[in-house]
Amino acid sequence: MSAKYIFVTGGVVSSLGKGLAAASIGCLLESRGLKVNLMKFDPYLNVDPGTLSPFQHGEVFVTDDGAETDLDLGHYERFTHAKLSRDNNWTTGRLYEQIIAKERRGDYLGKTVQVIPHVTNEIKAATKKVAQDVDVLIVEIGGTVGDIESLPFIEAIRQMRQELGRDNTLFVHVTLVPFIAAAQELKTKPTQHSVKELLSSGIQPDILLCRTDRYLSSEIKSKIASFCNVEEEAVITAKDVASIYEVPIVFAHEEVDTLILRRLRLEAKERDLSKWKDLVHRVYNPKDVVRIGIVGKYVMYEDSYKSLKEALVHGALAHNLKLEVNWVDAEGLEAADKADKSYEAQLEEYDGLLVPGGFGKRGIEGMLRAIQYAREKHVPYFGICLGMQTACIEYARNVCGLADANSSEFDPATPHRVIYKLRELRGVEELGGTMRLGAWPCKIETGTLAYKVYGQTEISERHRHRYEFNREYEEPMVAAGLRISGSTPDGTYVEMVEIPGHPFFIGCQFHPEFKSKPLEPHPLFKAFVGAAYEHGQKNKEHKDAAEVEMFLRPEKVARR
Repeated sequence: MSAKYIFVTGGVVSSLGKGLAAASIGCLLESRGLKVNLMKFDPYLNVDPGTLSPFQHGEVFVTDDGAETDLDLGHYERFTHAKLSRDNNWTTGRLYEQIIAKERRGDYLGKTVQVIPHVTNEIKAATKKVAQDVDVLIVEIGGTVGDIESLPFIEAIRQMRQELGRDNTLFVHVTLVPFIAAAQELKTKPTQHSVKELLSSGIQPDILLCRTDRYLSSEIKSKIASFCNVEEEAVITAKDVASIYEVPIVFAHEEVDTLILRRLRLEAKERDLSKWKDLVHRVYNPKDVVRIGIVGKYVMYEDSYKSLKEALVHGALAHNLKLEVNWVDAEGLEAADKADKSYEAQLEEYDGLLVPGGFGKRGIEGMLRAIQYAREKHVPYFGICLGMQTACIEYARNVCGLADANSSEFDPATPHRVIYKLRELRGVEELGGTMRLGAWPCKIETGTLAYKVYGQTEISERHRHRYEFNREYEEPMVAAGLRISGSTPDGTYVEMVEIPGHPFFIGCQFHPEFKSKPLEPHPLFKAFVGAAYEHGQKNKEHKDAAEVEMFLRPEKVARR
């Protein structure tokens, strides 16, 4: 049987949650035994998001095959079992790059190359390519209906409805029903205008997902259905929720999957969301709180660390804990005087500290201070990519006595290049797609904390970096107590470092957050959060004991 297609569009404003809606629909269909795949079209002209600022576009999600993709693909992988690749994310820039390459080769036999049919044909071909061997393909169209950039994609999916028929295609439109406080009522006009815009492109939506902060009454649903030419049962309340993992439960309550199956004439078993319901129960009924400080350089925009935040949530849920994350601006920890320890007050409230990935020298000295604090105060520390590199620099400076140790990324003239550019990238100055990307194997040394965490000696993790640990400094740093616990099988690259005897101090060159799922938390995040919580509990016990002693024998405590 050929695949059925669900196309997800968005209107009124951006950031309405099309990616989460698509992922949640995929989750529901999987719970009924169907095999799904998901893809996203992004209308911008960049070939991929790899060169975009995290402040503007959020994180770059990396797939096993090394594709730098939109962060929504992270939602797709976390909510479903779909195996995604570079074929699951296309931008206008990449499509045009491919079309122009064909034109230069003469593939179009002298024809005039136009948006219709050539661009739309490429979009349809890309869509059908990832629909092989699945029951349903869910396609998210980025941007907002009415944007000039989105028109070729809207036209392409309109053509697919004409070619494949209504039984094989379904249009889901995500829109906004705002509550106007002054009038004390919900307003349907933005949704009406959005659907009108979609209709002007030749697409009649089959299902409306109405983003709102409260449940829609039957009267409101009836009004939307009447003005937007959809059935009332197809007007869905996509209510705001405290946890994104509740979205599939909300959609199930609104019978979204039942509606989709009926419209696409699909037979499937009864839905089984028992694992998700248990997960959501743990979200809202934690036994305690764990406090993690993330010391980064893009902390003003949380989407810059989307997968990281979710992986920490997964690690906390594995211990039935509520995650409390504080975003610590690395630059705020810096001070002109190295003897100034006032920054410690910003860090002492956390059970664990994490330094994530990043590029450039801004905030590096603040990260080094946080790492030194974690190492000396025995606070659980987890360094990812840049977080591992800065941990090595801090160790070289403050333990090995190499005061000027640095990365050649931050100081090309440093006498001690503890971190330097990947050997195969020397002389390569282009930024797009030139890093070490995708899944690479790692061999873990037995008897290490890393081995205890993973429970195996061979792992595969996803990478995105340009710089590596300089093995010329391995001997003095290992002699000073650093342990290299993971390397590539050929021994070329250092993948993991740790400090023996520390409660938890691990740095990894890869990005484990990309492989963590709510129902399958990544072992490194699970172990880190567990160690952080244990550290917090010990601190609390010491503090409580000190308070009791002060209460019982204040004069003795005062003399100390």
